[in-house]
Amino acid sequence: MSDTHLHIDHDAAGSQFVVSAAGTDLATYVYRPDTPLEESPKPYLYPLRTLSGAPVGVYRPWDHRWHKGLQMTWSHLSGDNFWGGPTFEQGAPGHGYVWRENHGRQVHRAFEPQDPVGSEVSVVQSLDWISSSDEVWIDETRTLRFHSADTADGVWALDFTTALTNVHREPLEMGSPTTHGRPGAGYTGLFWRGPRAWTGADIIADGGHEGDAVMGTRGAWAAISGEHDELDGGATVLAYAGTTSASTPLTWFARSSAFACLNPSPAFDTEIKLEPGKTLHLTHRFVFLDRMVDRHELEPISQRFAL
Repeated sequence: MSDTHLHIDHDAAGSQFVVSAAGTDLATYVYRPDTPLEESPKPYLYPLRTLSGAPVGVYRPWDHRWHKGLQMTWSHLSGDNFWGGPTFEQGAPGHGYVWRENHGRQVHRAFEPQDPVGSEVSVVQSLDWISSSDEVWIDETRTLRFHSADTADGVWALDFTTALTNVHREPLEMGSPTTHGRPGAGYTGLFWRGPRAWTGADIIADGGHEGDAVMGTRGAWAAISGEHDELDGGATVLAYAGTTSASTPLTWFARSSAFACLNPSPAFDTEIKLEPGKTLHLTHRFVFLDRMVDRHELEPISQRFAL
């Protein structure tokens, strides 16, 4: 593998930065978003592109306006919603989702100075998670590491590491719609939403799982390969479940039948109770490939980028 140099450019307004390689803007990180409160404002990575410039993300799709590329979220946090949209409540009319004034937000505090390495770029960020009652519940330290850009192989990677410390006076109950009564809806944590064109795209996962059968499994990785609109060809997004400091195992919320998404959920079907002063550590990796691959080709790639 021959690494390609990565570059980072901050905008003058102090709201976002762009990471580029070989003349292509790979990822824009919006850390001071102009987001409506009902979408639970939080930093996000969008646009996301392969090394050839092909899109591998979506922003505010009509079905879920709070989905924005790749973002760290939490759907059920001690009664508050840091995910966006309505909140699932067991027994509520219809599908159980209710609009409430319970939206939290993530607020950027600062970046720690980092020296660019050339073949990789890292950003360390501190954030406050502020509840709907305007209290700081979580002090987060987040690291984004952009690396392994290789124009010959058409690949680049992003490591997402976070430390979530409970600074609230009470334990934080960190769950999902499934922990609140909706089967198979364990989405929470780091969530990637794919392009609309990838609806129905092929899902391949560790352990031989494929398609919708990946949902709820606990393998090391999962991937989606899809074709582009407008552009010829396709791409693959490979995600690694990574590690968690909680006793609750990381579990895949992954699908493409309704829309393409990959989410190594830290609280798929079991709630995490984070005591005051304690920290939840999570590490994940996403790899973006400039071509569609089948399981035969993906298996050695998954081993090469394994965490």
